[in-house]
Amino acid sequence: MQAKSPRLKRIQWVALTFLTLAGIVNYLDRSTLSIANHSVSQELGLSASQMGLLLSAFSFAYAFSQLPVGVMLDRFGARVMLGLGMFVWSVAQLFGGFVTTLHQFLIARIALGIGEAPQFPAGAKVVSEWFALRERGRPTGIFTTSSTIGPALAPPILTALLLVFGWRYMFVIMGVLGIAVAIGWYIVYRNRADVPLDAQEVSHLTEGEPQQRAERQMSFAEWRGLFGKATTWGMIFGFMGVIYMVWLYLTWLPAYLEHERHLTIAKTGWIVSIPYLFGTLGMLSSGFVADGLMARGVAPIRSRKWPICTGLIGAALFTVPAAFTPNLTLAIVYLSAAMYFVNLASGAAWALVSVAAPRHMVASLGSIQNFGGYFGGSFAPFITGLVVDKTHSFVNAFLISAGVAFAAALVYMFVVRMPIQDSEHSASAVPAV
Repeated sequence: MQAKSPRLKRIQWVALTFLTLAGIVNYLDRSTLSIANHSVSQELGLSASQMGLLLSAFSFAYAFSQLPVGVMLDRFGARVMLGLGMFVWSVAQLFGGFVTTLHQFLIARIALGIGEAPQFPAGAKVVSEWFALRERGRPTGIFTTSSTIGPALAPPILTALLLVFGWRYMFVIMGVLGIAVAIGWYIVYRNRADVPLDAQEVSHLTEGEPQQRAERQMSFAEWRGLFGKATTWGMIFGFMGVIYMVWLYLTWLPAYLEHERHLTIAKTGWIVSIPYLFGTLGMLSSGFVADGLMARGVAPIRSRKWPICTGLIGAALFTVPAAFTPNLTLAIVYLSAAMYFVNLASGAAWALVSVAAPRHMVASLGSIQNFGGYFGGSFAPFITGLVVDKTHSFVNAFLISAGVAFAAALVYMFVVRMPIQDSEHSASAVPAV
């Protein structure tokens, strides 16, 4: 085991700090429309179905942007792609404060989705470049906590901005904040290929990899070949179940507490943070569990797959009683448990990306997984809006989410079986069920 140099430690922590900060801003921006759901729908005269369409517009744009973004990340690196993405999404967020029609808002949300697309594939790319194989679970768990810290901070922070300044200035303030973070990332971060490393640092970073390969870019043939792998399709369809539930809670949980549980906007702003705090614990747990299993001799794929399956099944089991209980306290308890487990699955899914493919393919595989997840998850806001319009209740919407999560657990269990090999070493592939 090669020692880690002080410079390498510094690079790792700077990268993780900015990835986490960028992810928090990312999710704060995603949450603005959910927090302002009631205010926006009243001012613009939108129905629940139209709000569902507006909420889904972001995730459809985000999903389809994943495919080109992964290739661009593997070719141009995280410094340029994440910096540019942050700038684009922040400008779109700022523009959201000036819209006057549903059509204009749809454009702003689509641009927001395109801009946010590089965030998590870039994180997977950074972790694969700057962390050894055996230690990638923990940093992945750390930077992906932004997906729960952001929504946990969003209700109190965004509700305060909403009540003090109104929803339009809330959008503008968040857009300006994102632009500042984008500039900071571009100034501070460097891709691994741009940093001259000594032999000890290279030896540490490549420890545990099948073979020390020269740094190279992924070819189009290799990218296309990813779609011929069962593991890729298992990650695509499995992640749909993760994101369906995550996106349902992210887009509709505030409205659920207001309409189904009859809470005021101010109370909702604080209570909705509780499940996301538990979600943060689940996300952090994913990295420690994955690396802990791997340290005990569990195969890399298995060490990530079993936390994913456990998380999805647990999330489904706790979502069902949350839908039916008449007691607000119990509902929050069940929702908190569901949020813990679904984020355990989400963090482990991103940790899976960093061990499921060679380093020069990681961003592409991560973006393909994210494409599948958000393509399937994009239906959650719209389907939920249709169900609420038809039944005036969230019960059936929650049950649908639980069923999707359980099905996704089966996909991970039986389809994701072996790592994707470098084309020149594919003959040595060994199943890791």
